[in-house]
Amino acid sequence: MDNSNGEEILLTQEHTAERTKGWQRSAFDDLSFRLNDPEFPCIFSRNAFRKGIVNFIFVDSADEKGVRRLAEGLRRYVDRAVRWDGRLDTASPLVVAFAADAVQARTVEGYHAFGWRILNDLHNLDPAPWPDEVATEPDSPEWSMCFNGMPLFCNMSSPAHRKRRSRNLGAHFAIVINPRARFDVFAGDTPSGHKVRANIRDRIDRYDGTPHSPHLSSYGSGALEWLQYSLAEAADERADRCPFASGQHDTASLSGGHDHDPTRKDAS
Repeated sequence: MDNSNGEEILLTQEHTAERTKGWQRSAFDDLSFRLNDPEFPCIFSRNAFRKGIVNFIFVDSADEKGVRRLAEGLRRYVDRAVRWDGRLDTASPLVVAFAADAVQARTVEGYHAFGWRILNDLHNLDPAPWPDEVATEPDSPEWSMCFNGMPLFCNMSSPAHRKRRSRNLGAHFAIVINPRARFDVFAGDTPSGHKVRANIRDRIDRYDGTPHSPHLSSYGSGALEWLQYSLAEAADERADRCPFASGQHDTASLSGGHDHDPTRKDAS
């Protein structure tokens, strides 16, 4: 648990399992059910959950106050991740789970629009400059989401996913965040990394009961990273543009809650 300044934001798996209640406990139980399933495709998430090292941030409201609180929790997570010792058994992912009332979406597209809104708002609250080695435009294969100076991989999972069960972690929208470098170490664009990825994709095919998305790839291989953040249900090639607004921070664009939520129309 991280309760700097007296507020619990970044929670350990142990604290979450023992002390959370209400929707937060429900979100944790949903995740636990999936990651305790030996057929769940992501071996890294299953390993971290089995070791009890998953971190959690629960977001009750996606208004400006709620997103600023999330940004502070993410900053603390990155500060810890910088000191990672390079071992798989200490690679702690972060699960950011949102209360159902915070999202107001019904479709995969609606949840993804909300998720990108959150990433844009976090970008506008980023306390550090964008890393020089990471492209700023999502249409570059060298782009990834960055925060507090660290490149990240952000996996959006929603209750609306039916075909891609591996992207459905229960009744609450979640963004699973990992430092980009950890994927490069264990599943990067190397012979051993290719074997790991092939194994995971075979597991996805079996678990989902449908071929994995053609957009899954490895960073640095020429594929676009943002397409992997928000996988569509269909396996079709996508013509949409990334909703991430690159460039300088613009705190004035922070959304003010439901009145500015682009997924609001999906609640009807």
